[in-house]
Amino acid sequence: MTESTALSRIPGMDALLNALENVVANVPPAREGIASEPELAAQKLARKAARRAATVSGALALPPGVFGMLTVLPDLVAIWRIQAQMVSDIAGLHGKDLQLTRAHMVYCLFRHAASQAVRDIAVRTGNRVVMRHLSSGALRSVLASVGLSVSQRVAGSAAGRWIPVIGAGAVAAYAYYDTLQVARTAVELLREKSASTAETA
Repeated sequence: MTESTALSRIPGMDALLNALENVVANVPPAREGIASEPELAAQKLARKAARRAATVSGALALPPGVFGMLTVLPDLVAIWRIQAQMVSDIAGLHGKDLQLTRAHMVYCLFRHAASQAVRDIAVRTGNRVVMRHLSSGALRSVLASVGLSVSQRVAGSAAGRWIPVIGAGAVAAYAYYDTLQVARTAVELLREKSASTAETA
């Protein structure tokens, strides 16, 4: 039995895996062009995306009790889409948007929150971080592990959705923090890609 098959037996896991696949299936086009100071521009962009993520997540967490639990998956998907666009825009600031792959997106979105799940995506050779090509089967396996990490985090914070306003504030704060972590990973990865490109130029 494969990991994804076993995990699919967990209630709600199929929907979570499908949501993850939909988010990373197509890398969104960058809306930002090359910046003269890409890291400074990326910081501003990250804070803007983090505020948006916090607003969306906090609003979706406002309904109390059972109704609040029904917003968990839409909340996650909305945040991932905001973060995916942010990663693509940060790549655009560095002039690397056309080089982003599904593997890059998974690495940036989930490295900080599910490091064990994405550890085999990136291979470090000297100062360079090289992304492995992921077949559809390999991608599904990685996302299954990510899904397990995400579901554990959601289960741990689910109680907050039973407490109106206070719970929403905590969820919003985490979305803000999480988005900044995604941005940090993206900037670090793109900095290394830029450095390796300069070395080979």
